[in-house]
Amino acid sequence: MSETFDPGLQLEATSDPLGFCYGAGVFGPAPENRSLDAIRPSLLDSQCEGPDPVYSIVMDVGRHEHRNELQRRMLLFGVVAYARGTLGREPVRSQGHVHRVAPHSGWSPPELFEIWCGRALIYMQERVEDDPGRSITVDACPGDRVVVPPGWAHAVISADPRDTLVFGAWCDRQYGFVYDGVRARRGLAWFPTFSQGREIAWEPNPNYRAQQMERRPARRYPELGLLDSVPIYEHLERKPEAIQWVSQPALAEGLWHHFEP
Repeated sequence: MSETFDPGLQLEATSDPLGFCYGAGVFGPAPENRSLDAIRPSLLDSQCEGPDPVYSIVMDVGRHEHRNELQRRMLLFGVVAYARGTLGREPVRSQGHVHRVAPHSGWSPPELFEIWCGRALIYMQERVEDDPGRSITVDACPGDRVVVPPGWAHAVISADPRDTLVFGAWCDRQYGFVYDGVRARRGLAWFPTFSQGREIAWEPNPNYRAQQMERRPARRYPELGLLDSVPIYEHLERKPEAIQWVSQPALAEGLWHHFEP
């Protein structure tokens, strides 16, 4: 088992069954489990075998004293746990989506991820069109953060089949997932696959125009005001302006055009 990170929330991911247990002072919904059948349309092999459910997700988690503040700021905190194993030749992963435009802001919101357990590859591409634009994969370990800019399609991939990947994320309260473009092209522009051993290789999706994919390590985001040693949930209390751009992307409008995830 890999190292873990303390997110500052009394919440525990469970693996049998896949889900979550809330500690004292923490609210959250019953988990939603994503079945293997639900994500087959965006997999390299839609008939593959693998864990079922593939992952468990809870949206709108927090401490009771923050409930009103979360609503006022139009922020929502979500947590996801992935099953161990593989999906045929592919790692366990989400199916890939774009965020629906939030009515209150008029933006397809960005997202701020924080890895808690396991090793994640967060893949993102600028567009779901014939030309996907820039394709970037960020390699992240416990404690690392990754920002997906507004409007980018993305998926989170578990890089080690031996681990339960767990991560938290700041999202817009009017969140929604758009899958149409990804499913129309039978996935995102690149498929992660396990080569010999446990290393991940990438195969291009022929339904996109050929492009290069860049892989990079997680980085800090001083331009967004994130505190290096503070879990992203704790920012709500200690420096809320450093996460407010998640639900109000216009606050960082000057950064997004040339943003480097």
